[in-house]
Amino acid sequence: MLIITQTALELGFLYAPVALALFLSYRILDIADLTTDGCFVLGAAVSVSLTAAGHPFLAIPAAMLAGACAGLVTAFLQTNLGVPSILAGIVTNTGLYTVNLMAMGWKANQSLLGSDTVFTLARDAGIGGAWYELLLAVIVTGLAAVLLRAFLDTHLGLSLRATGDNPDMVRASSLNPAFTISVGLCLANAMTGLAGAMVGQYQKTVDINSGTGIVVIGLACLIIGETVLGRRSMTRGVLAALVGSLIYRFIYAVVFYTKIVPVECLKLLTAIIVALAIAAPSIQRWAAFQRRKAAAKGKGGN
Repeated sequence: MLIITQTALELGFLYAPVALALFLSYRILDIADLTTDGCFVLGAAVSVSLTAAGHPFLAIPAAMLAGACAGLVTAFLQTNLGVPSILAGIVTNTGLYTVNLMAMGWKANQSLLGSDTVFTLARDAGIGGAWYELLLAVIVTGLAAVLLRAFLDTHLGLSLRATGDNPDMVRASSLNPAFTISVGLCLANAMTGLAGAMVGQYQKTVDINSGTGIVVIGLACLIIGETVLGRRSMTRGVLAALVGSLIYRFIYAVVFYTKIVPVECLKLLTAIIVALAIAAPSIQRWAAFQRRKAAAKGKGGN
């Protein structure tokens, strides 16, 4: 049971940057960025390839830079070419399939067996003892969360938040929404690339299809966290992404351990959770309307 808990914590922190990325793009910028699936694989592919070449530490910032470039392409399609945000993400995601193959040497998968990673180097250095993987995941993800929260309070961060709330007001304030959207999508996809880079080195492998459904999982983590903590402030929003990722991975571990739900059905369950959570405000408004309607009928009958 201890191993299951440890693994759930490790994966929860390793995948948390994806939820942070979606918090930035979906919640703050109000953009449904579908670049996430391909960008996650891109980060893993760059990280694994550079690690196999003997550069495990360089692989992390390189993967983030590659993710930022993917976000810049999506932003360019959206802001300069007038492509709708959802379609821009789909177009970039489709193109990333070939880019990811190229990053892996035109192979569908690549392994790091026998190669040193940031995790094995931490283990060999005696850092963290038996919990070295969790410690490294907490440090990297925690630093990303702290830096994101600090960025959101800067002048550029406030401009980015304002762009998501009211782009017309931002434009009237002599700010360029295209620039803030580009910065936001680059930063979000850099965090997705970070998650892919860490997971690739953690699992010592990358597969061309390993990013399938990551955007839905990230949304599920974000929404679960927001349900638990709420989203009344930026700090709570960042913490919700972290907490939601941990809760989701514990749910995943419980499903594996108890087999309450067939593992093959887990992604379907995730999709249902996301759909219901997104539709929750509409369902609540409909229920409130029905209660008011019933109350009005009751008064009319009297």
